[in-house]
Amino acid sequence: MRHLAIVRHGEAAPGAPDAERTLTSRGHDEASGAAAWIGERPELAGARVWASPLHRAQQTAGVIAAALGVTVETVAGLTPEDDPQTLVERFLIDEPAQPVILISHMPFVGELTGRLVEGRSSGIAFPTAGVALLDADVWAAGCATLNAFVGPPYDPASRHDASP
Repeated sequence: MRHLAIVRHGEAAPGAPDAERTLTSRGHDEASGAAAWIGERPELAGARVWASPLHRAQQTAGVIAAALGVTVETVAGLTPEDDPQTLVERFLIDEPAQPVILISHMPFVGELTGRLVEGRSSGIAFPTAGVALLDADVWAAGCATLNAFVGPPYDPASRHDASP
């Protein structure tokens, strides 16, 4: 079984150019909450952290990677305009051996989750710093199981796991 956490970046301040937008203080708090939640998932131990090159995703990934004691890998093809099918094909060709925590943007994270779970890009809405935890034997359209879908606030009483 393979594991993938798909994370939307924390709240970002408005500005231009879009690639340089930074996290707000709330966005940093959201990223810290996501990092703590992810850190409690044993299935994500030893995960690689992949992030979009856009600044707000890099900041979110930095918080998560620091909490896990790993480094951030900047990965092309994870920006809001990129096609999630390209990443699905990459997973099929060169599937990572360890779990992956992927930090990106809307609509990419919603479309990727929909593609992997439902077999189509349904555009699942993610809150800022929202996390979808997926499992699969193979990363192909419609082959993943959504095990949890959580977002801020990251309080144990407010968890919204997809499974009972």
